Amino acid sequence: MEKILWIPAHPEKSQMAQLIRRVNEIYGFEIKSYDELFNWSVNHISEFWEQIWHYTEIKHSIPYSEVVDDDKKMPGAKWFDGAKLNYAENLLRYRDDKIAIHFKGEGQTLRSLTYKDLFNEVEKLAQSLKESGVQKGDRICGFIPNMPEAIIAMLATTSIGAIWSSSSPDFGIKGILDRFIQIKPKIIFAANGYFYNGKTFDSLDKLKGILSKLPSVEKVIIVGYTDNNPDLSQFENGILYTDFISKTPYPMEFEQVPFDHPLYIMYSSGTTGLPKSIVHSAGGTLIQHLKELKFHCDLTRDDTIFYFTTCGWMMWNWLVSSLAVGSTIVLFDGSPFHPNGNAMWKMAEELGITVFGTSAKFIDACKDANIRPKKVADLTKLRAVLSTGSPLVDESFDYVYKHVKSDVLLGSISGGTDIISCFALANPMLPVTRGELQCRGLGMDVHAYDSKGNSRINEKGELVCTSAFPSMPIYFWNDPDGLKYHDAYFSNFPNIWHHGDFICVSDYGSITIFGRSDATLNPGGVRIGTAEIYRVVEGLDFVEDSLVIGQEWEGDERVILFLKLNNDIELTDDRITEIKKLIRSNCSPRHVPAKIIRTNGIPYTINGKKVEIAVKKIIHGENVTNRDALANPEVLDYYKDIPELQF
Repeated sequence: MEKILWIPAHPEKSQMAQLIRRVNEIYGFEIKSYDELFNWSVNHISEFWEQIWHYTEIKHSIPYSEVVDDDKKMPGAKWFDGAKLNYAENLLRYRDDKIAIHFKGEGQTLRSLTYKDLFNEVEKLAQSLKESGVQKGDRICGFIPNMPEAIIAMLATTSIGAIWSSSSPDFGIKGILDRFIQIKPKIIFAANGYFYNGKTFDSLDKLKGILSKLPSVEKVIIVGYTDNNPDLSQFENGILYTDFISKTPYPMEFEQVPFDHPLYIMYSSGTTGLPKSIVHSAGGTLIQHLKELKFHCDLTRDDTIFYFTTCGWMMWNWLVSSLAVGSTIVLFDGSPFHPNGNAMWKMAEELGITVFGTSAKFIDACKDANIRPKKVADLTKLRAVLSTGSPLVDESFDYVYKHVKSDVLLGSISGGTDIISCFALANPMLPVTRGELQCRGLGMDVHAYDSKGNSRINEKGELVCTSAFPSMPIYFWNDPDGLKYHDAYFSNFPNIWHHGDFICVSDYGSITIFGRSDATLNPGGVRIGTAEIYRVVEGLDFVEDSLVIGQEWEGDERVILFLKLNNDIELTDDRITEIKKLIRSNCSPRHVPAKIIRTNGIPYTINGKKVEIAVKKIIHGENVTNRDALANPEVLDYYKDIPELQF
């Protein structure tokens, strides 16, 4: 293995090592390594997930009769048949004086809730929802910042067996409606506004526009955040959260539901059409998150875990499941660079964060802004940095170990909304190698497939999963015959999950991700991952950001590289020559762009992912309809009718 950046000092003390000892004791094995444990987990799917169920002590009222009926049945495998449980009950298993939630709103004073406080708040809100007629299977939505009321509302909703779906208030009206109109929510929780980059934004006008097209909503519950007494006169069915929540609740009763009862409705990014409404189960979400948090992140009650996210990204759902471990979770709402790029790192010191989660884009931005976290904050307690959203470039690995902390597990993780979890992620027993994700997740039978469906090692291929896993979607909303679900993941390789990432699995089990398959370049019939070019280009000090796409040209495809440059730097012929030379030597001659063009902006989704497909559509003269899914839709105009692409 080349360029090992970190080695765990005491892997034998991890919960992963405890799991190995448990499996050895129960089955009489002599498993000694993660690789052996992983192989057992994917070759004995039923036995593996049974051990996860017992180790994580999932609270349930009725035990299961069978772990899985057929682990090769995709879609449609039935998990933990017969079991009855409640997701909220598992997240509220602790009811003591330990801090459950720290909340830091931009420019606001710290607010903290104990586990006892959290339970009491959920109990009160659940009573109010029941009195409002909410029943099992009803949809409750959040149009709300990443604040405690979002978690309280979700837990109250799911305690009843109703279904939670949330979106960030920085989405546009159309973006929200594209999502919520599909599922016909009965109640919406909304804050009156939010803070970002030193400014206060009002949400009520946007909310009014949403409700005008959402007749299913019977009640609108407004959380006073930017103003404690918002004007509700414009909402005939509106009520303040503080007035709605019960003052005299009955004792909490958790509705016991089947393992595959719907819990969350999540949404695809919607950059190429109407977002897919992906339904995830209570049991599948819970057991998968507990596996990842306890074993892959080594999370315990002693940890304080943070993930920079909004309620519109699956990392919010993932973070919230940390409550089932009994950890303290940190919520932040606002700009991570306000008042400056040190803000998140100083918060890490202030709150004693041990697991710091963010996006690759944030780490890249800190690197480009010359932020030096270990010089401005005491990060003694920090033991893990997690990164997701897009591939983390090699230079950002170097940056973390040089300028954040040398003794830290840097876990680049990858999965998605589709599975509400990860295919590849961190591991407290393994070294961190520059540019690589440490391992495939336990129980996730992941391979790199070539076009003929052969599994390849040390070669690029399509990310597939050849066995079922509990956090697969149970179905898509409004997809009665299952065709949309089938076409999304199973049309390329029958009965095998095809995820849409272009990857390489090394002979020692690590993963390298080369970008999305649908954005993969194909000059001369050779497939090239966009991330390979980003890794080279974004290491240059004069490049702020980049985007690479393939343009159909003369019966083939040519590579087009767009660059956003720092400050007033010019894209000279010498710089173009330098870039091409670097790409040729670090990648291959086929990676070298036919055109390198300066641009004023790179489009991103609201969750921080580059939008290559939309730009590809525009340069080919096609329409991009779902601009509301983007954080900066105005930059798409930069890519219309570019003269350099006409010859």
